[in-house]
Amino acid sequence: MRVRDLRLGPGVIVAAAFIGPGTVTTATVAGANYGYALIWALAFSVVAALVLQEMSARLGVIGGMGLGEAMRRRFHSRLARLASAGLVIGAILVGNAAYETGNLLGGALGLEELLGGSGRLWGPGLGLLAFGLLWSGRYRWVERVLVGMVAVMGIVFLTTAVALRPDLSSLLSGLLPSGLDDQAAMLTALGLVGTTVVPYNLFLHASAVQERWQGEACLEAARADTGISVTLGGVISIAVLVTAAALPATLSVSSAADMAQALEPLLGRWAGAFFACGLLAAGLSSAITAPLAAAYATCGVLGWEGGLQAPRARLVWILVLGAGVLFSLLAVRPVPAIIFAQAANGLLLPIVAGFLLYLANDRGLLGVRANGRASNILGVVAVVVAAILGLRSLLRALFGL
Repeated sequence: MRVRDLRLGPGVIVAAAFIGPGTVTTATVAGANYGYALIWALAFSVVAALVLQEMSARLGVIGGMGLGEAMRRRFHSRLARLASAGLVIGAILVGNAAYETGNLLGGALGLEELLGGSGRLWGPGLGLLAFGLLWSGRYRWVERVLVGMVAVMGIVFLTTAVALRPDLSSLLSGLLPSGLDDQAAMLTALGLVGTTVVPYNLFLHASAVQERWQGEACLEAARADTGISVTLGGVISIAVLVTAAALPATLSVSSAADMAQALEPLLGRWAGAFFACGLLAAGLSSAITAPLAAAYATCGVLGWEGGLQAPRARLVWILVLGAGVLFSLLAVRPVPAIIFAQAANGLLLPIVAGFLLYLANDRGLLGVRANGRASNILGVVAVVVAAILGLRSLLRALFGL
């Protein structure tokens, strides 16, 4: 495929989905607490995400179906269908509704830093922006806005990281696994991987590629889009970690908002505002993709029409977005719903990843584009990682571990 023919789109939507306020905060905490030592975890997460997202894109382009639809078709017993629908609806519909509050409040923090005012007003304002874009029903508009948001995040976080002149030797040494004997560091490393390898992106990607591409001739373009976009998303996350790691040890940083303020005395007033722009882009992009992913996943698993203009799809994303706006207006986080979502995601992630690997080997569905040996080895590793992350998420939700 020629470079001039490359068109980024669905892959960028996936990148926009996983670079949210939660990712920015987790990478900030990792860099502030452990310096460059956990860069390897983000690098590994990019590889795992590339493997799974490529399979998801292949399912949509060659198989012509979303992951939710595939689950509904392949699970023949009524009990299996009910169980899969319950997990998807619980983890993704309810979960994304709970997480949407954090997306809106995260974006609101960026606006507070830039313009002042209250997050209780900025959060619902961002929700209205997301509503207008999704209500338009125009996939290309959604795609272009998200491409713009990822571009903003890339410029902001990469420029800030370079401006701090990080120690390159320490940065490169961070690509080698370390900190494995420190339980807190290992949990943080798993958190970094878990912010990149997420189940709803697998549903989102398989459905989104169908809005842009279908058929054998489009596979190369879809793969290029996936590879570039997910890698770029990982580089942006690493840039946030590097920025936090490069700050003087005397500064106390525990959140992205703290980092925006800490940058000002080091790089000048522009730095705090610049970083706040990145935080705003992260919150707004995730505030758009979370309802969209919930709509695609729920419609697929229940057999509903799943286009952006489909009435039931609109109902789903309105419920998710509306819940986020309501809780952001009240300035509270729906903790019980978040805990439930974490537990449900803990069950869903390894199941979905394993099922996706199974589909990627189905020659009746994908023909010659089914997995080869190398893809299966990488896929098994990704599924094992998903199982570890799922177990950790489940234990954390149930027991606070």
